Amino acid sequence: MTPQQYVQDKAASSGSSFYYAFLFLPKPRRLCITAFYAFCREVDDVVDEVSEPGVAAAKLAWWRQSVLDAFEGQIHHPVLKALMPWCDEFQIQSHHLLSIIEGCEMDLTQTRYLDRASLERYCHLVAGVVGEVSALIFGQQSAQTQAYAHQLGQAFQLTNIIRDVGEDAMRGRIYLPISELQQFDVKAHEILNRIDSERFKALMAHQASKAKALYAKAFELLPDVDKRAQKPGLMMASIYRTLLDEIERAEFPVLNQRVSLTPIRKLWLAWKVQALGLY
Repeated sequence: MTPQQYVQDKAASSGSSFYYAFLFLPKPRRLCITAFYAFCREVDDVVDEVSEPGVAAAKLAWWRQSVLDAFEGQIHHPVLKALMPWCDEFQIQSHHLLSIIEGCEMDLTQTRYLDRASLERYCHLVAGVVGEVSALIFGQQSAQTQAYAHQLGQAFQLTNIIRDVGEDAMRGRIYLPISELQQFDVKAHEILNRIDSERFKALMAHQASKAKALYAKAFELLPDVDKRAQKPGLMMASIYRTLLDEIERAEFPVLNQRVSLTPIRKLWLAWKVQALGLY
């Protein structure tokens, strides 16, 4: 299997909304974003699939060293073999990849977040940086587009947090700020035991409003000169906002159910952005 086949399989098998946005890109950008997304999946899977924290930490340390080695010309993994040929062209630097690894390392040592600011630090590493790199790959022309991409990445991550509350609870993790749990009188043990309540629904409605504000702010920051180039991100925004609407419409059943969109619906939403500019 070639490195290109490896990353293609990794991206396609994830079932992520990101994959549908890649389909409409010119080949060089599509190859690069697919390799970059596969890298993100590899390091994220270490945290989600390795049950022993010490083993997971060792694996992430290996990835950290592999990134440093790759930028020195020694490439050890098929994902990096697929990604490195594009890094100069699309301005991807080692600190981008290392930041994403740092965010994944936080998952090994931190299962609670005191307040919104501490959660935003985590979201910056695992999602904001991903958004910034993606904007570069898509072909940004304005420096302001980095701010748009960072906000959009954070919006995606908060949407993921809302969707995955129940699954994260089964891993002993709560990504909702403790200060906001207290605000809505929701106890951590209720989430960990996946006990639904009107108080929990109110807390989740609050999270949804935060996510919607991030989407709105991102769209405000996107300069006109980059709206065409950044269509893949806008496709993902359309898919993620639709998912958020579905979760909200179902009254946040996320403790015991994973709400998702069908592949056909994701493709339809992506096509509407590509062909009609509707997001």
